[in-house]
Amino acid sequence: MAGKISISITDEHAALLQEAVGSGAYASSSEVVREALREWRARRVVGELWDAGLASGRAEPGLTMADIKREARSRRSAS
Repeated sequence: MAGKISISITDEHAALLQEAVGSGAYASSSEVVREALREWRARRVVGELWDAGLASGRAEPGLTMADIKREARSRRSAS
């Protein structure tokens, strides 16, 4: 379901939207905004995962990346 929303943007952002559509890379300004929102959400998710990783503390000495991945897969399949 698509909803309509009205927003105000700067002239600079409006020019960027028009440039993106004018280049043929996007069919409409709505498509540009949707992609920007998807990328914004992805950056937030990556940031949250990064923060969670930092908060989890240091890995045990001697653990390899393969060990860490194996543990993560084990935890994922257990849930």
